This record gives sequence, C-alpha cells and structure tokens, in this order.
Amino acid sequence: MKAEDTLAGCLACDLTAGRQPLPGGQLHATRHWVVEHCVGPLGVGTLIVKPFRHCVSIAELTKEETEELGPLLSLTARLIKALLTPDQIYTCQWSHAGWEAGHVHFVIQPAWDADKARHDRPGPFMQVDMFNARMAPLAAEVEAFARGAREALSNSTDGHTDGN
Repeated sequence: MKAEDTLAGCLACDLTAGRQPLPGGQLHATRHWVVEHCVGPLGVGTLIVKPFRHCVSIAELTKEETEELGPLLSLTARLIKALLTPDQIYTCQWSHAGWEAGHVHFVIQPAWDADKARHDRPGPFMQVDMFNARMAPLAAEVEAFARGAREALSNSTDGHTDGN
C-alpha cells in the first residue's frame, strides 16, 4: 500500500494504514485487498474485505482488483465457517456513511438461527439492530478470534480453510 493510495480521515484507510487502532490487526492480504476484523457492533468474527486503495464504488475497481475480489470473498466466508460454524454467512457491500460516499468494503458476518431470539428479522435488519444496540465486542475477544484466523490461514497450504 502506498501512502498516496489512502485518504487521511477515511476510517477504512486510517485503520489499514495504522493511523487508528485496529483490534486484531490485519488478518490477510492480497496485492490489492485486505481482510480485517470489523470495528463496531457487528460481533466477533465479522470481517471486512476492502481494497487497500481508497475508492468509493465497485465501478472504480481496476481489472486486477476485480479479479482478486471473488476468490477473496469466498476465502473469507470459508474462514468464518471453519472457525465459528454459523448457520449463515452474510456478505454485503457498504460504501456509505451518512449519505456520504465512503471507502467501499464488504462485510462478511456470521449469523446463527439463535440470533432470532434477539432480533426480529435477519440480514440488514439484524445489522441495524446491532448498530442501534451499540454493543461492540471486547477487544480481547476480537484479538483471540484474529489469532485463530491467522493460524487457520497459515496452516492452509492451498488457500482453503475447510480442509478440502
């Protein structure tokens, strides 16, 4: 990542560049993308896949960035599945912050059938509920998950995390 590719004041860029604290640190990276644990209230094991380069739309991605994206989203979802065994894994693209275009990123979030005891509806409705509750996971829990995630990725010789 080159400094000129980041935008100071952009939370996504500041986290990746080390200008803001990032519990769990960087979990994985390709040439153009980084995987980090989500900051905020979406729960332990919710990961962010974002380009190193500051851009605010999928339409701005280069051919090389686009070619890396699908395999990386799949790898990230398999990692969550292997470590947490959720009933479902949400993958959603975000690029807005208060109606302002923001650094494009994908939220890869585990969900369990048991979540319906706390949330009326799944998917984005559950995410809104979680943001409204403002209950961010403890840094120690995020750090423990991150250690396990990096270990699973380093033990994987073929880029897969499910043993296949």
